[in-house]
Amino acid sequence: MPEPGASPRQSPQGVPYTELQHIVNADGLHLFCRYWEPTSQPRALVFIVHGAGEHCGPYDEIAQRLKELSLLVFAHDHVGHGQSEGDRMNVKDFQVYIRDSLQHIDLMKSRYPDLPIFILGHSMGGAISILTACERPNDFAGVVLIAPMVQMNPESATPFKVFMAKVLNHMVPSVTLGSIESKWISRDKKQVEAYDSDELNFHGGLRVSFGVQLMGAAARIEKEIPTISWPFYLLHGDVDKLCHIGGSRMMFEKAPSSDKKLKVYEGGYHALHHDLPEVAESVLKEVTGWITERIPADSPPQQQDS
Repeated sequence: MPEPGASPRQSPQGVPYTELQHIVNADGLHLFCRYWEPTSQPRALVFIVHGAGEHCGPYDEIAQRLKELSLLVFAHDHVGHGQSEGDRMNVKDFQVYIRDSLQHIDLMKSRYPDLPIFILGHSMGGAISILTACERPNDFAGVVLIAPMVQMNPESATPFKVFMAKVLNHMVPSVTLGSIESKWISRDKKQVEAYDSDELNFHGGLRVSFGVQLMGAAARIEKEIPTISWPFYLLHGDVDKLCHIGGSRMMFEKAPSSDKKLKVYEGGYHALHHDLPEVAESVLKEVTGWITERIPADSPPQQQDS
């Protein structure tokens, strides 16, 4: 409890968390949350996991489409992102993202204990989604992965660069590498402009320590792929320069799941849900269709547990 007269905790943008929906993670940090609740009783839960340097706000369109189908959608800004607390784009261990995701999922499952739950992750959020599902392989009805980070880009993660990153991480972990090049996010210039002007996005350089965490996550995923039995749907653009499509192809080929699908968008960039309008619309239809097909017929709408 805060001390009498103490100022309430505020978001990085200066908004008191008493005015924002949030959870408090195991490290005592406030994570900003969003909820899209259908007017009718929900048929399933969908947890959206955003990517590196962004926040969950830009997923409103896809969340609204799912909400219209009587699905309850929820998300949070990862620690160090958007309206959540934490050092910007810096994490002591990639596992923190997975731990926080499971905390939020468990909270929603406690409120709706009999509903099936899906995960939808993009980019780094795809990596978080994969590792989250691997920790609870029997808990999820399906996982949708839009341009997930499964492997490091072979052009940027050459053996020499990986070696240098690890050396630098020991010597000067806060040194920055390049920043995310927004021009590769979408072929739609309006979407690129929206990304660049969004003050909740992180536009600075990526710390070498953060890069090493991403490399560690990719290595974990490669080890886990041969054990993946849960349903998944991969959607990836073949011109994606931020998360290499080779990772999605490898996961599709090597994961033993009996319910798996890979859809490749020819010419597609990274954020397919914000790519050219016809691509974005296709992604919305594919994602909503795939999820609703996997809601068990005997899963009735459910009242929230008090």
